[in-house]
Amino acid sequence: MTGPDDANAVGRMLALLGDEWTLLIVRESLLGARRFTDFAALPISNAVLSNRLRSLVDDGLLERRVYQDQPPRADYHPTEPCRALWPVLVSIWHWERTWVEGHIRSLPAMRHQGCGQDFSPVLRCGHCRQPVHVVHIDASWGPSGGWRRSVPRAVTRRRVRTDAPPDAGLFPETMAIFGNRWASAIMGAAFLGTRRFTDFQTRLSAPAAVVADRLRLFCDIGVLQAAAHPGRADWSEYHLTPKGLAFYPVIATAIHWGETYLGAPDGPALLFTHTACGHPFVPELGCDQCAEALAGSAIGVVA
Repeated sequence: MTGPDDANAVGRMLALLGDEWTLLIVRESLLGARRFTDFAALPISNAVLSNRLRSLVDDGLLERRVYQDQPPRADYHPTEPCRALWPVLVSIWHWERTWVEGHIRSLPAMRHQGCGQDFSPVLRCGHCRQPVHVVHIDASWGPSGGWRRSVPRAVTRRRVRTDAPPDAGLFPETMAIFGNRWASAIMGAAFLGTRRFTDFQTRLSAPAAVVADRLRLFCDIGVLQAAAHPGRADWSEYHLTPKGLAFYPVIATAIHWGETYLGAPDGPALLFTHTACGHPFVPELGCDQCAEALAGSAIGVVA
């Protein structure tokens, strides 16, 4: 799979996945869509759909197979990296369904075919199989780490309005976080402990107006909360809210996917340790009903 030469796995992953249409097409592909007409049911123009399908083939997420020469017809099959995105999509689905007001009723539940129950995914450590919260994870930069290489270079992604109606897109608030190069970088910096406006700006080398806009957006959708600095009344700090902290499974599974398929030659961007067991943290999703590890092939959507 391809990506900017200087970007690390995080930057490459965000450049590729930070587009709502890409995630929607991948979702439909994993649910069985193969032909152009299958994807055409999405709220996307034919021109945009054609462009995204072509890009996903170029990026190695879909394989184009010609099944008719005259007139030319082809279908699109998910590749192994595409199929491996199911933990990211399941985590997004659960977060949007749980935390985004317009989706609580409109997104259907998921069913674990292994136990036959509607379920919620539980983020676990792949070594000890214990449930994991972000406070249980120690993160540090790896050989290819650093803010500069982790900010995606792509700027063509679609920013979703957070006041759009629920049927305007499947992942409206996820795209408020993922769908803009600076937004995704600021959210990542918040998870790595950045709190002050000036620290966001200097660490990311981001324009002050952009940082202010994204921090305001994150406060508006409730993933960050501004609070007075304990030592300076004229300073503000930005802290992750419970809603923001609940986004961690999306970040953890997306980074793991990026390191697996888009890793930089000089090594991982980030090193994660599960402090409870002391082993490198590899994310795994489990079923909250039967405690079995989930597999993409065993997850269905409740009609």
